Amino acid sequence: MKYLVLVPDGAADYPLEALGGKTPLEVAHTPNMDRLAREGCGGTVCMIPPERHPGSDVGNLEIFGYDTRIHYTGRSPLEAASMGVDLGPDGVAFRLNTIHRQGDTLVDYSAGHISTEEASALVQSIAAELGRPDVRFYPGVSYRHLLVFDNGPEGLVSYPPHDIMGQSVSAHLPSGEGEASIRALMEQAEPILAEHPVNRRRAERGEPTANAIWLWGSGRALKLKSLTEKFGFSGGVISAVDLVRGIGRSAGLSVVEVPGITGYLDTNYEGKAQHALDVLARDNFAYVHVEAPDEAGHNGDPQAKVQAINDFDARVVGPILDGLDRLGPSRILMTPDHPTPIALRTHSRDAVPFVLWGEGIAADGLQGYGERLAAEGSLHLEHGHWLIEYLRGTRPLQ
Repeated sequence: MKYLVLVPDGAADYPLEALGGKTPLEVAHTPNMDRLAREGCGGTVCMIPPERHPGSDVGNLEIFGYDTRIHYTGRSPLEAASMGVDLGPDGVAFRLNTIHRQGDTLVDYSAGHISTEEASALVQSIAAELGRPDVRFYPGVSYRHLLVFDNGPEGLVSYPPHDIMGQSVSAHLPSGEGEASIRALMEQAEPILAEHPVNRRRAERGEPTANAIWLWGSGRALKLKSLTEKFGFSGGVISAVDLVRGIGRSAGLSVVEVPGITGYLDTNYEGKAQHALDVLARDNFAYVHVEAPDEAGHNGDPQAKVQAINDFDARVVGPILDGLDRLGPSRILMTPDHPTPIALRTHSRDAVPFVLWGEGIAADGLQGYGERLAAEGSLHLEHGHWLIEYLRGTRPLQ
């Protein structure tokens, strides 16, 4: 049996006046996702436990089958795992965003979805000036990077920058014991960024400059039991996002390198689909994560979110369904990790629609895939980490 998990990050939403009272999922053209729903079974799942924040770290850990009420030490250690950075016994990881601020206002959490090449040059310059043996900087993908601080502060209250766009920087700085050292690094980075040739060129082109860094999501290394041990799965994870790649690596999967994946609308959707099929040709498990719907939600852009869902359906789900026919018996789980409502421009903890499809899974009467349609499904689950047990068959559908 081949097992496939498809995650359109943040695709679930609320009805919007701008879309005629429908959600982006309901407006989007999704014949392939609707097919999975009609031929499979599903419903709704509460992906985020009350004890945890509604983040992609928590949501994806749950989809992978880990109860985050137990298995969670913070977001950044997972990103460190993706990058192959060993935190060791003393390392505290921080997510580092390159952001754009205007005065005291955080304007853009991604500095205009800055390219990986540009952002890497910026982070390397910061590292040359501010790095030391116990403070190390690691460039990542686009605006997403890593700081490791040996014996650094790990209990700080910090804010995801995508949650505070348009709000005060000074009112949301990391706070708690040891805050001064983290705030100092953020402050010291700004003059380095202000004079950098990358930012001068971006300003000349009228693009947002990456004129500040934002440190958040600290934690120490997380140790997980592998999916091979838990379910007999072996295979790979496909994502542009270090966080998801890190969960996959921590779960014992290989990280599949797909050229041209960006985490936004310009990503290589077809490459993700083909590489997923390649993984399933040699192994039995693939996890495909697409970030674009989530990014559109954070940007408050309903049309971009509809486009992201259209592209996910036509350029990922469709080709995968075509290719699975050649690989023998298979099962698919499709679910967002959380909603990212346009109206909120951040994550929420509302239940999300999910579908299980494939060998041995009987249709339960779903008419298509969407938030309101999912209410008619046969399964309404309290915990996200149960989903992979249903996929594997260790938790019976009846």
